[in-house]
Parts: sequence; structure tokens; C-alpha cells
Amino acid sequence: MLGDHATGRRDMSTTSESDTVFGSGTAVLDPLPHGTADAAEFERWRTATRGQVLHELELFLEGAHVEALWEAGAGDVLSQYVLGGKCLRSTFMYLGWLCGAEPDPAALRAAAALELLHAFALLQDDVMDEGGLRHGAVAAHLRLSARHRERGLPGSASRFGMSAATLLGDMCLVWAEQMLRRSGVRADALARVWDRYDAMRIELAVGQFADLSNDVRTAPTEQSVLAIARAKSGNYTVRRPLELGAALAGCPDTTLRVLGAYGTRIGEAFQLRDDLLGIFGSATTTGKPENSDLGQRKATSVMVVALALADTAARRELSGLLRRPALDAAALSRCRCLIAESGAPQHVEAMIDDRVEAATRVLATAPLVRDRIAALGQMALQCTARTS
Repeated sequence: MLGDHATGRRDMSTTSESDTVFGSGTAVLDPLPHGTADAAEFERWRTATRGQVLHELELFLEGAHVEALWEAGAGDVLSQYVLGGKCLRSTFMYLGWLCGAEPDPAALRAAAALELLHAFALLQDDVMDEGGLRHGAVAAHLRLSARHRERGLPGSASRFGMSAATLLGDMCLVWAEQMLRRSGVRADALARVWDRYDAMRIELAVGQFADLSNDVRTAPTEQSVLAIARAKSGNYTVRRPLELGAALAGCPDTTLRVLGAYGTRIGEAFQLRDDLLGIFGSATTTGKPENSDLGQRKATSVMVVALALADTAARRELSGLLRRPALDAAALSRCRCLIAESGAPQHVEAMIDDRVEAATRVLATAPLVRDRIAALGQMALQCTARTS
């Protein structure tokens, strides 16, 4: 994997950057299951596609030639953030492409670039939220801080870790565009996505900015919380990747509108599921600390709904707990109990079901062949499932 790249990089010194296409170019891509909504068959396709995405990312990073990262012991941190996820965004972008074109290694490489953009967002998010875990391992800024201390370097280890993680994220942001630009997709096709790509990145940053002050103790409304979640996560996970892939493939506006409507609903359902897992999910399931949302007093849909639905006594107790400087294990457990008793989990589950059903109705009108509709239906179920 990435930790061994110091001896596995390709010599690209004789190739100009503008002509370089990263990746093997010889990948044999699995076709979508033909005309079926069988979950097991689709999962095999998704697993194979994720493996191809990760392979392309590894090849790209081998050619990045940033020796200082490996010398500083940051190679495995990069691996954790770039290669440790489920590849939802790249899968959705590639599905967008398949809505208008046939399987293509260059399009897959272009979609894989979104995993580098996602790594950038996660690295920033963990620094801003002082997160402790990511993908089931210690967060980047903490790992880099520990290595600073182990080497006995001067200065603040904590500040070094946060700064190094931020810079690593900056590199991923640059690499994401570079990998997309040098994916091998034709220039005229790429020209159709740049405005959308820029808009997605700004939307993500604006959502992150709003999230800085997104605290349940300020009593935000459910609509404001959903708007932040939509910008920060939902759109950027489903809708925008789908639209990027479809635009890349030259899909007509009618297809883009259907994918946008589907993507908005599934993106919201995805974030609502993430909000539930943020309160009740285990670290094994989420890869994040079990107290992340409660401990940070995040104003998620679950928290806002719980405060709205709870009776007066329960609302007063929950609000009092959330105003404490810190929450110990007993306080966290009591918060979860009060949230569960309010009926918020069932309410949010119903919100998820409503959005998945609405997205399914949208797909019924989609001008797409049957296997594409079936694949989008399966992705809707998989990325909003209780164990996602």
C-alpha cells in the first residue's frame, strides 16, 4: 500500500505533465448487472468497482513524487484517508457517467479523483472538530503529533500535527483536480464539468464554514441544520458526483435534472442516517468516536428533533446535560436515553424512508436503461441502510 511507495514509484521524468495520463489504461471494468435489482449481484459490482478505484488511486499517488511525506512518516496517514473509505462519491460519479456512456477506464480514473477531494475534506474536518478517530484509526493530526514527540523534535507537537494534517489536506485538494485533469478523459468532456466541480468545492467549503458555529446549544431550527448538512455532506456525497459523471458523459439536461432530484433526496437521507449513527452507532460501524456528535454538541437533525419532541422535563434535562463543559460516560448514556425516549430516532427514520421513496419515484420517470435505474436504486438503499 502507500507506506511502501518509496521503492515503488514509476519514473515519469521523460513525460510532460500535460501529456501524462495516470493509471494503467488497461483495466477490465465489470459491467453493471443487466436489468436486475439483485442486491448481492450489485454488491459484487460495487466491490469490484471500489477495488479498481483504489488501484487507480494507488497508481496516481505512486507518481506524485512527494518524498518528504514518506520521509516524515505520513505515507500511512495518507493511505488511511485516501484508501480507507467506502468510495461512495467515486461510485456515484461513475454511475453518473454510465447513465450516458459505456464503461471506460478513463472515466473511472476521473471518478476516483473524488476520493482525494474527500480525503481533503476529512483531514480538514478532523482538525476543525478535533476528531479522535477516522476510518477506525487514530486521526491524522493526532498520529502526526505523536510522531513529532517520538522523534524529539522542538516546538509544539500538537501544533505540528494540526499544521501537518492541514497541509496534507491541501495536497489532496490539488491532487484531486490534477487526477481529474489527467485521467485520460477527452478535453471537451472535461470542459463540461469544471464549472460544476468548482461550484461543488465552494458549496462544500461554505457548508464547512457554517458548521463551525453549528452548536445545538444555540437552538438552531431543523431547516437550518438540514441546509448545512445538505451543503457540507449530502450534495457533495450523492447529487454533485452524479451530476459530474453525467455531464462528463454528455447526458442531456433531462437526465441531469432527474439525477439531481434523485441525488438531493438520497444525499439528505444519507446525512440523516449519518446523524443517527453519530448518536447511536458504534465506533466499529462509523470509524469515528462514539461520542463525536454529542461530545462536540453538534446540532444534527437527531438532536434538534429530540429537543423539539421531548416533553418539558426531558427537554430541560437534556439541555442541561448539553451545557456541561464535558460529558462523561454516564452523561453520554443519559443523553442517548433521553433522545431515544423523545421519539427522535423513529421520526428521523421516517424522514429517511420518505426521501428514499421520493427518490425511487423520481427514478421511475428517468430516461435511463433498466440496469442504470436498478443500480441507482441499490445505491439508494445501501448508502442509507442502518449499518452504512
